[in-house]
Amino acid sequence: MALHIPKAPGVPQMLKEGARMFSGLEEAVYRNINACKQFAQSVRSAYGPNGMNKMIINHIDKQFVTSDAGTIIRELDVEHPAAKLMVLASQMQDAEVGDGTNFVIVMSGALLEAADELLRLGVTTSEIAEGYERALDKCLEILPELVCHEIKDSKNVDAVITGIKPSIMSKQYGNEDFIASLVARASVAILPDKTTFNVDNVRICKILGAGLLQSEVLSGMVFKREVEGDITNAMKAKVAIYSCPVDITQTETKGTVLIKSADELLNFSKGEESLLEKQIKEISDTGVKVIVAGAKFGDMALHFLNKYGIMAVRLNSKFDLRRLAKTVNGVVLPRLTTPTTQELGYCDAVRVDEVGGTRVVVFNMESNESRISTIVIRGSTENYMDDIERAIDDGVNTFKGIAKDGRFVAGAGATEIELAQKLLQYADTLPGLEQYAVRKFAVALESIPRALAENSGANATEVVNNIYKAHRENNKYAGFDIDSESNGVIDVKEKGILDLYVLKYWGLKYAVGAATTILKVDQIIMAKRAGGPKAKAKASSDDES
Repeated sequence: MALHIPKAPGVPQMLKEGARMFSGLEEAVYRNINACKQFAQSVRSAYGPNGMNKMIINHIDKQFVTSDAGTIIRELDVEHPAAKLMVLASQMQDAEVGDGTNFVIVMSGALLEAADELLRLGVTTSEIAEGYERALDKCLEILPELVCHEIKDSKNVDAVITGIKPSIMSKQYGNEDFIASLVARASVAILPDKTTFNVDNVRICKILGAGLLQSEVLSGMVFKREVEGDITNAMKAKVAIYSCPVDITQTETKGTVLIKSADELLNFSKGEESLLEKQIKEISDTGVKVIVAGAKFGDMALHFLNKYGIMAVRLNSKFDLRRLAKTVNGVVLPRLTTPTTQELGYCDAVRVDEVGGTRVVVFNMESNESRISTIVIRGSTENYMDDIERAIDDGVNTFKGIAKDGRFVAGAGATEIELAQKLLQYADTLPGLEQYAVRKFAVALESIPRALAENSGANATEVVNNIYKAHRENNKYAGFDIDSESNGVIDVKEKGILDLYVLKYWGLKYAVGAATTILKVDQIIMAKRAGGPKAKAKASSDDES
């Protein structure tokens, strides 16, 4: 009989054998801070227009080469629980604003780094967290005073381009003018008067070949597909959309037919054919020129569609089918029935085009009422086009922000240094230990211009000093000039380097939220799952269900 070894008293006694527990400053807090610092440093080098690319191969062996923090953290599949909190804060920023994911990670990493120094000096975690929250409240109070530009008319393409350009510049430095004009034209064309702007309504179609400057904006939708029948063009067309196959209908129950003569066999197949022809003729009589289906077209059906001059397009994705229905203002029908006038869609031109070597079907809406626009991206490699798509995605999200709140603050580290300067003055008015945390918050804000300078190969300390000097001379829009050879400073308002007000507002909130949550953790308890790898797999499948 095996000897029973008693467990140590306390928490280990309550948990299963093999469970681990870390507690206190050394084991829990410093461990978490170190993990988050490492994570923030790896993403920090990708910040700004001169940020380095990361090459990531994810769990299904797909390769990504990008400097977009949103993509990096999504594909990394971070396991560490504290670093995961930073990832969640960054994902919330992505959902709320659609840009500034790297800002959240760099900022929360800098706050935790500053907290590390304070903890070693003997300041408690609760005092640091309270100081950070006070500093955040002060920042959000000062932020509206730093607004330097506002777009009041979000239907003015030129004004929108000035707002979108900086967010694209951070991903595609050098191509920002061209991409910003594409995004502005695509977004303004579909901006609704009454409801809010939907990011999903700007579609992207990537076609290999040519160069970026051959990209274009189309009002309507583009699909990388061939048409099914012989008809390749339809103007001012009524469109019928079906989610079922366009073919001879199969009966729901199995039946046996007894055929006694050759005539009966001929009549049997004729009956099926005449029924299908009757259905297609009735659809044609309503004026339909294009049929779009979510499943296959039968050979017999195609024969009759060609006979009545109807164009046949097949879309495999049910989401594309829904979007197309929205574009042409039609209804997706579940059965092959004759559509009513309310169920029919309308499209100005449906045609087959050849872009490079790729055949595409274009649904072009020339009217101003189009609800969806498509940006056709051209490029030499798939990876390059994916990066352009991410830049466009940031631009479209910025437009969404402009449509909600058109206020902008100065970019290039100008806003952060102005906030830091005001926080240092505010810290002098505080009597308690929180003043140290507020001062460290100001130092953490410097990490943004520092990251921009380091990634551009400049002397970060000298750059931050130069910006501080300009701000003390009442130039509150002075930021880092990435084109300068001598760690120079530039008036970012004149240069048009702007950040959305909501981006900074939510970015600071989420960064501080993540940092204070991580700081307030004093114990990590890792329960051991019963059994081996099979039990783990079962447990994870149970969690998913």
